[in-house]
Amino acid sequence: REEVVRRAQAVVTSAAAVGARRVVAVTSAMVLGADAANPVPLDDDAPVSALPDGGVLGDLLEVEQLLARARRSHPGLAVTVLRPATLVGAPEDAIDTVVSRHFEAPRLLVLRDVESVWQFCHVDDLAEGVTVAVTSELNGALTVASDGVLSQERVEQLSGMRRVELPSSLAFSTAERLHRVGVLPAPPGDLAFVAYPWAVSSRRLREAGWRPAYDNETCLGLLLEGVRGHHAVAARRLDRKDAALGAASAAVALVGTAAIVRRRRRRETGQ
Repeated sequence: REEVVRRAQAVVTSAAAVGARRVVAVTSAMVLGADAANPVPLDDDAPVSALPDGGVLGDLLEVEQLLARARRSHPGLAVTVLRPATLVGAPEDAIDTVVSRHFEAPRLLVLRDVESVWQFCHVDDLAEGVTVAVTSELNGALTVASDGVLSQERVEQLSGMRRVELPSSLAFSTAERLHRVGVLPAPPGDLAFVAYPWAVSSRRLREAGWRPAYDNETCLGLLLEGVRGHHAVAARRLDRKDAALGAASAAVALVGTAAIVRRRRRRETGQ
């Protein structure tokens, strides 16, 4: 985290020193927080509601705080922050995120009584968003995503994956325990981002003429192709090194599936 913040500070300071007119940063819509009460979609000016943690989300929040201070410290320097939804790219790039790990789990974790929705952003659409932000001189925060959202049912239909449904309290307590004993490398709070909505509107970019070239179904297909052959067990891949982000859902889904199998066996044997 210190290295990430130091790099961001160096860029801002250097930009101001050479008289640059604008700094553009890419963080994530995750900083807006994932919550069952979130409207769908969240607008560009939605408050930053995510809670700091020891993972990548905490890094992003620190960088955004630095950029907010930069606006006050360097009034001649415009600051633009793009907050994309879950990023996907070409399958060979295999962008590794908390959401991509979710689709490497044995089943898709679903929290009982929670309406999950899914939204993605292709890296090419993000790049075009940066271009529009610069050429249109857009300041402040901008969200970036494909149109609309996918329902949980549609995601299961497109992926061909089955779900494991658990109560929220059990899912989060399991993630917390696994993280505490070192089985789960990622913060348990990551679980919220594959369970609760955090879809965004891209309103300000759209008003400036930006349009995404990729829809959510296409992005999901690219994500699934990119993770094909990878298997996450307790958020750890069996065939390559861990990335910075692990998926709490992979571990919780695994534990939940095992619990379901045990209960079924007990019923079958009468024990």
